[in-house]
Amino acid sequence: MKRRELAALGGLVLGASALGWPQAALAQRKPQEGKDYRALEKRAPVKAPAGKIEVVEFFWYSCPHCNAFEPLLNAWLKKLPPDVAFRRVPVAFRDDFVPQQRLYYTLEAMGKVDELHDKVFAAIHQQHQPTDREDRILAFAQANGLDKAKFQELYNSFSVATKAREAKQLQDEYQVDGVPALGVAGRFYTDGTLAGGMERALQVLDYLIAEARKAK
Repeated sequence: MKRRELAALGGLVLGASALGWPQAALAQRKPQEGKDYRALEKRAPVKAPAGKIEVVEFFWYSCPHCNAFEPLLNAWLKKLPPDVAFRRVPVAFRDDFVPQQRLYYTLEAMGKVDELHDKVFAAIHQQHQPTDREDRILAFAQANGLDKAKFQELYNSFSVATKAREAKQLQDEYQVDGVPALGVAGRFYTDGTLAGGMERALQVLDYLIAEARKAK
C-alpha cells in the first residue's frame, strides 16, 4: 500500500503496487538498479551482528498487501541463509499507525512475536477485528492469553516508545514509499512497485543479498 493512496482516501484504496502480477520476463532478467531496486545514497543503520547481512521487512498490520505477503515471506524465511539476519519494522506513515507499532514491539518485548504475529493479521483481515487503538489492542492481547496489566505497562513504556520512534527513523532512512517493502544491509531497497510484485521482490531480495555478500 502506497503513501499516496493513504493520503488520498484515508488508506482505503487497494492499489496494484504490491498485489504481485508475476511475469516470466521479469523472473528471468537480472534485477536492475533504478528499475527493480534502489541503492541508498546514504547508508541506513543496521542492527545485525558483525558479519551478518541485515534484511528488514517494513510492514503495517492493517495493510492487506502485507497480510497477503506473509505466507510468501514465511516460506522464504524457512530457507534463511546462515549469514543473513532478518527483522521486521512496523511503519508509521501517519500518527494513527503508532498504536500498531507499539503492539508489535510489545509482543517482541514479551517474546510473543512468533506466536501472535500472524494472529494479529488474522484478527484484522479474516476476523475483521480492528486493532488500531490501545483499548482494542488490549482486548486482543487478553483474548490471546496475555497478562493485560503487563502488556499495558510495556505498551506504554519508554522502551517501546523509543523502538517505535526508531522504526519511523529507519523507514525514513530507507525512504519507504509503501508496504510491504524490503531493505538490505542498509544499502538497498525494493518493494512491489519497483519489482513488479512481491513474489518478484523476493527474487530481487536474493540478488541484493548476494550483492551485499560480495561487499563483505
